[in-house]
Amino acid sequence: MRALRCAAPGSLAGLRVREVPEPVAGPGQVVVEVRAAAVNFADILVVQGAYQVAAPVPFTPGSEFAGRVTQAGPGVEGFAPGDAVSGAVFVGAFAQRVLAPATSLTALEPDADFRAAAASGVSYATAHHALTLVAELHAGETLAVLGAAGGVGLAAVQLGRLLGARVIAVASSARKRALCLGEGADAALPYDDLKRRLADAGGADVVLDPVGGEHAEPALRALRWGGRYVTVGYAGGEIPRIPLNLVLLKGISVRGFEFGGWARHDREALARSRAELARLFLSGGLEPHVHAVYPLEDAAGALAAVAGRGSAGKVLIVPAEPEGPGADRG
Repeated sequence: MRALRCAAPGSLAGLRVREVPEPVAGPGQVVVEVRAAAVNFADILVVQGAYQVAAPVPFTPGSEFAGRVTQAGPGVEGFAPGDAVSGAVFVGAFAQRVLAPATSLTALEPDADFRAAAASGVSYATAHHALTLVAELHAGETLAVLGAAGGVGLAAVQLGRLLGARVIAVASSARKRALCLGEGADAALPYDDLKRRLADAGGADVVLDPVGGEHAEPALRALRWGGRYVTVGYAGGEIPRIPLNLVLLKGISVRGFEFGGWARHDREALARSRAELARLFLSGGLEPHVHAVYPLEDAAGALAAVAGRGSAGKVLIVPAEPEGPGADRG
């Protein structure tokens, strides 16, 4: 089968699509024919060797996918060949088929929209868990979202609106800010002079930050008394250092969300949050924004599009070529 391969950590330019052996399902494992895979910024960090956990080389990048089961290994219950599923792995999704633990899969309707399913997994789960389990966002509060036009950011904008918050989106371009307003943000701000702009907008009770870097401190300074700053990643490439005196003087809390820790320490809370997120999707209140769809042969281009910050919403990779490389899908 064909798969995107990373021979050594480094530049995205070193990625190549290669022929690799077909995966075989072992005990508790399932092989899924990938109909669509979503690019997350963490995938880029793994390729660059800058993620918190290293992938053994060579490897196939990609963590989020949707498709149909082709094999179910010994001991697997609830999944059979032909079933529509979505799922997440650490690496392996940017391929025609992916090997995944059965426990990482979610059953979909037989006629599921695989592109929508791939685009609505990790980003929405991250945003929902961070806002509900960690930030404990309440209706009537003000939520400021950094990187608001990215996958997690745009999901947080939509979810914040559904949770009854006033949402302030922070994004780098007029086009991205317009998208955020169209997705339910009450206000949209650029990054320059961020502390003053957020203060002029009334401040925030919660900041959700998937970006990090130089914008973290001014956003934290704009929090109201007793506010919550939630870090979920460092797409800006720099882990910020926060002056702790701000935490003391403003009575705020700095919190973080990362799937692995919650899965180890409070899996039941994650399950409850996922069930509520599924309900929101079934109610029609959420719809992922797909920026572009790339064929598998141009998977490296898809990662480059996300790394270059030109995309808004989700970028997808499919094994069969859509309407041209990078074809706009919304």
